[in-house]
Amino acid sequence: MTTLKDGDLVLLVGRDRKQYLLRLRAGQSFYTRHGSLRHGDIIGQPLGREVRTHLEYPFLVLEPSTADLIQRIKRNTQIMFPKDISHVLMRLDLFPGRRVIEAGTGSGGLTLALCRQVMPTGRVYSYESNPEAQALARANLEALGLLPYVELKIRDIKEGFDETEVDALFLDVRSPWRYVAPAARALKAGGFFGALVPTANQVSDLLEALQGHGEFAFTEVEELILRPYKAVPARLRPADRIIGHTGYLIFARRVVGGLDKSWALTEQRKRQRLLTEEDEDE
Repeated sequence: MTTLKDGDLVLLVGRDRKQYLLRLRAGQSFYTRHGSLRHGDIIGQPLGREVRTHLEYPFLVLEPSTADLIQRIKRNTQIMFPKDISHVLMRLDLFPGRRVIEAGTGSGGLTLALCRQVMPTGRVYSYESNPEAQALARANLEALGLLPYVELKIRDIKEGFDETEVDALFLDVRSPWRYVAPAARALKAGGFFGALVPTANQVSDLLEALQGHGEFAFTEVEELILRPYKAVPARLRPADRIIGHTGYLIFARRVVGGLDKSWALTEQRKRQRLLTEEDEDE
């Protein structure tokens, strides 16, 4: 059975379901209104067990998930929701060893997930134009031991990206349609493109830019709605609140060489057919 060591990161869940991230340090204590808890009472013990403060308040000691880390990082900007991030990781085909560009960094929520997905042999290149936002992201990533897997860069991406032949690229910026050409130059042939925007008119602008560039195909637009359920066996039903619209996700693949024009034309015909079918329905 694996036991916890000095320096491990744990998630403490109280009886009231409040959660705390804690980096274990020998000789230190954790303080709450429910009493103090010595780190030494956790170090050397297995995960999944209950510990109690000096006031006998119980906490469950768990390993934090990537979703737990994202939801509890310090932030000075809006971060992507885990429901969207998990889908992005799959659609960008990320795994250990991959190279991926992200813009912008924000508070580092997506950056955190990207690093955990491509480590230990992969690399994340994260661009941000706001020095204050990047400083917080750096602190968040450093606290989680993830700085070795990311290069943080302060730059307006209209100047382009330093990297080429990357496996994937994701834009979480206000006007992603302005950066389609730099994205194409950074991506390898067949590379994965993704973006997040909050409004439908932004989706239209990005779709037009991707179509007009000529090196992107298989464009898709998606929206994820998460509806949790109350996990009570005798009265299982949907929760009163859901995580609804958080943004539109746009994905595409970069195509080059002899295929670019023919595939772009195929995409254009596909869109035209859909428009024709909609007109007929009306």
